[in-house]
Amino acid sequence: MAPHSDRGIIDERSRHSVEQTVQSLTALLHAKGVTLFALVDHSGEAAKIGMTMPPTKLLIFGNPKAGTPLMLAAPSVAIDLPLKILVWEDARGRTWLSYNSPAYLQERHGVPQALLPNIAVVETLARAAGE
Repeated sequence: MAPHSDRGIIDERSRHSVEQTVQSLTALLHAKGVTLFALVDHSGEAAKIGMTMPPTKLLIFGNPKAGTPLMLAAPSVAIDLPLKILVWEDARGRTWLSYNSPAYLQERHGVPQALLPNIAVVETLARAAGE
């Protein structure tokens, strides 16, 4: 069971390293025409200041065709957009993909049911990148 699911965060296990998972996710985004707005290398930034942390990278991505209708219907959802997937390694060396639960975002912002697929794509991307 996902350790963070009670807080609106879903953790999916990856069969690959953090770097391989990030590469896979980046390729999936590109293939689907989704813009990767930023790749934040938290562990790389920690190393720059002499601190060590397991590999941890945050991908921030989206598509205005999907996001704009969401923000028009529920303006506060803009605080949680673009979508994000955190790729990280735990203390046992396992790689995880973590993201906001689409149901949590829907409830938090009152997203209409008809627009739920616009944010639910994050689940498909995370699962595919971890396989």
